[in-house]
Amino acid sequence: MNLGTYSDYQIIQSKFALPLPDLNPAYLGLMASAMTAELALTECGPLKKGQKVLVTDPTAAAGGTGQFAVQLAKLAGCHVVGTCSNDQKAAFLKSIGCDRPINYKKENLKAVLKTEYKDGIDVIYESIGGEIFDTCFNALALHGRLIVIGAISSYSYDAKPHASPVLPRLPLSLLMRSSSIHGFFLAHYRHKYRESLMRLMQMYGSGQLQVSMDNGKNAPEKFQGLDSIFKAVDYMYSGRNEGKIYVELQDASKY
Repeated sequence: MNLGTYSDYQIIQSKFALPLPDLNPAYLGLMASAMTAELALTECGPLKKGQKVLVTDPTAAAGGTGQFAVQLAKLAGCHVVGTCSNDQKAAFLKSIGCDRPINYKKENLKAVLKTEYKDGIDVIYESIGGEIFDTCFNALALHGRLIVIGAISSYSYDAKPHASPVLPRLPLSLLMRSSSIHGFFLAHYRHKYRESLMRLMQMYGSGQLQVSMDNGKNAPEKFQGLDSIFKAVDYMYSGRNEGKIYVELQDASKY
């Protein structure tokens, strides 16, 4: 597993190569998105039975890494809250065990958390940043942990600067709640890739873990060939995907 380019072929060091039993697209989801969720929740959590966990995701908790964070939290015996953008995704979240899907197009995330989770959230898996980060931080329970795996709201070239009202009072807020914020970047855990993937593949093989892959199921046509990469990226930002997006190489059967 390596980072850095879209290509038909790559030459990488053998230590970064991970063995796969076959060419199942589901392994693409396990190798990046699921590993991010598994390692972030174990290294920065850790999760305990009965805790309340909130999962936000750039394309909702039904997206790439969010779907795995939801399932892993449920396997740990937690009560899971997940954000989504439509009723179809809310139904998907329910199907993988999410206790409280929040359709942020219909419900106000801040209001739901304040009303239904008055004692706060124990662990928050956050990847959006901006106002969502502020909302999540304010929803932390005593001893709560906010795990930041991304900040996609600031990635766009035309993203507007966000003047966070949280930052000026951050030190005192952390102190008064004995809470913490953890940053997680998958590339810093290369030494744990192999063991994490083996655990995830075992869970997938036993049926404990579902993998939702999207090759353009809600797009005009499937994503095939490198020329469709830009369409897949636009598709992701539109929020239409259900699961991990992948592009199929046109001659993949030859590999």
